[in-house]
Amino acid sequence: MAEFSIALESREETGKSPNRKLRARGRVPGVVYGTGKEPVSVSFDPNALESKIKASHAGMNTLFDLEGDAAVANRTVMVKELQREPVRGAVLHADFFEIDLTERLHVSVPIHLVGSSPGLLEGGVIEHSLRELELACLPNAIPDEVTADVSGLELGHSLHVADISLPEGVELVSDGELSVVSVLLPRAVETETPVEEGEGAEGEEGAEAAEGEEASEGGGKSAEEEKGD
Repeated sequence: MAEFSIALESREETGKSPNRKLRARGRVPGVVYGTGKEPVSVSFDPNALESKIKASHAGMNTLFDLEGDAAVANRTVMVKELQREPVRGAVLHADFFEIDLTERLHVSVPIHLVGSSPGLLEGGVIEHSLRELELACLPNAIPDEVTADVSGLELGHSLHVADISLPEGVELVSDGELSVVSVLLPRAVETETPVEEGEGAEGEEGAEAAEGEEASEGGGKSAEEEKGD
């Protein structure tokens, strides 16, 4: 049994016009699908869904028992994708994936850093390059997060995916050689080398002199040509 439940209503009409009517009633469209089953078009209350996802430690990995008519009732799902408005972020559509509680899933789980790196005392900074791990486990064994302990990281050292301890029954899917977190020296600020006044003045004078010589040569040649004519 899932931690939360969500009420869905199956729907016959699909398309832009029916969807606009749904949203006018405070509901949005969605679809329930699963391996070997026909997708079912549904509608739901987006506020109810978002409040339950926020209340759950599992976030988007939250399991939901479905309530509603016969087409969707008594099914356990995860929210596979939420489509949102680009500006306000309001939910426009949701994909609910039906799961089998006896089969392993591939899920993304956030990485939480713990401990204090001794490299920070040497002037280093933390670079957290990987923030989620891909894992495989049973639906009821999905961890809320995994922890990466940086307390042993010296300056210039990194912690990799393979260094992270996982709960029993959870398998790693991500590449074990990927760097999760490093302690590095801050990047130096690049500055331009100023030009000395003397060098600049000499450069300008040299350029002016060269231009004068070219002009003089050009002028003399022109006079000779005129004289020859």
